[in-house]
Amino acid sequence: MVSISEIHQQLISKQRSAVEITQEALENINQLEPKLKSFICVTAEKAIAQASQVDAKIAAGEKIGPLAGIPIAVKDNICTRGIPTTCGSKILENFIPPYESTVTQKLVGAGAVILGKTNLDEFAMGSSTENSAYQVTANPWDVKRVPGGSSGGSAAAVASAESVVALGSDTGGSIRQPASFCGVVGIKPTYGLVSRYGLVAYASSMDQIGPLSRTVKDSAILLQAIAGYDPKDSTSLNVPIPDYIANLKPNLKPKGQIRIGLIKETFGQGLDSSVLQAFTKAVELLQELGAEIQVISCPRFSYGLPTYYIIAPSEASANLARYDGVKYGFRTRESENLLNMYTKTRSEGFGLEVKRRIMIGTYALSAGYYDAYYLKAQKVRTLIKEDFNKAFAKVDILACPTSSTTAFKVGEKTDDPLSMYLSDLMTIPVNLAGLPALSVPCGFDQQGLPIGMQLISNVLKEDLLFEVAYVYEQSNNWYKFQPQL
Repeated sequence: MVSISEIHQQLISKQRSAVEITQEALENINQLEPKLKSFICVTAEKAIAQASQVDAKIAAGEKIGPLAGIPIAVKDNICTRGIPTTCGSKILENFIPPYESTVTQKLVGAGAVILGKTNLDEFAMGSSTENSAYQVTANPWDVKRVPGGSSGGSAAAVASAESVVALGSDTGGSIRQPASFCGVVGIKPTYGLVSRYGLVAYASSMDQIGPLSRTVKDSAILLQAIAGYDPKDSTSLNVPIPDYIANLKPNLKPKGQIRIGLIKETFGQGLDSSVLQAFTKAVELLQELGAEIQVISCPRFSYGLPTYYIIAPSEASANLARYDGVKYGFRTRESENLLNMYTKTRSEGFGLEVKRRIMIGTYALSAGYYDAYYLKAQKVRTLIKEDFNKAFAKVDILACPTSSTTAFKVGEKTDDPLSMYLSDLMTIPVNLAGLPALSVPCGFDQQGLPIGMQLISNVLKEDLLFEVAYVYEQSNNWYKFQPQL
């Protein structure tokens, strides 16, 4: 396993060239893609050209930043100019954005090498990456199992070393849950910390771009590069960005200065015994490292799931109205009139899960039901946020398992949407409250499948998340394990 820092040292010492490193990543992709199907699109020529520019700078004696020459994968709902952006949907199969997202613009400006676009559940709606219109991505630890979703392609690419790091998006757990299933680190930043300009919208009040990596430090480096105010995004926060990397220390603050609360409501029915065992051991280690542990109640935590599945589909029904066959994307060829063309285009262009969520959202927003469903859900969302505020008055960080189970088998839950939705039970409340949260590997079950621990902090406290996660990570060897494909 090679980290960003190690590659950076190899480049500046001229042990290896950026082109060599990129070619190695592309070879890994060629070798593993038949099994994994992590990528929808691989941009080999562009990647080599970007790597060549980095080598030219090094040859000219110019200084390069930490991300220069680093192979990166990008989730295919983040717009890349001149490169297809499909969102895993047939309705955007031929869409090539005429503009660049802010995050990819920052990455290219930092000298990163973009390998291609990763697979996802269609329009980021799903928890298994089985809802893509193009392919089903496999989990590198067991190719008969799902990698999680919706950022499953990005998580699988990082876990299998097809890419050093990757970008995902997280609306209800879509970075953290696949990070847990694939045994990597994933962070969902504070809402507004990273620009959403160029991120294709699912639920605009919750969507957030974030990193996936094999180590905490690599996630900190990547977040450092993409965080910051963007006038193109009306929800972007104009706040100073701390030096996340400088804050990574070998030890926690003196005993008792870091208070970690265990969310009582997450230890109920449905929590796999192997997940509970691994999480309990992780908490014991954090206590040995100097953290003060206490049990905290967030009474409305379990209401996050039903609240999310009213608010998110409602926002999706509005956001996805733009895909009508008129402006861009797929259009049905046979239609008698405009209304018929709209209907047929959406019927043929959208997958089953997207249609389901559009219908739920449209119903929740319709006359006579708005107050009963959508308005009530927004009120509960406020109560969930209040519970977190009360909890953070007592502790610095909240902890729980990232997912109640390890990766399930492909096809196991496709006919049971409610069971699939429960996969995000632990992660959804964080998005409703706009908080940052990080998943870090904390063990394996009896079948050798990874387990993740979720750490949650108050808004704009990513530096604290990185600090605690880094000390925990460096105190065990979980991050050193890699799938044997």
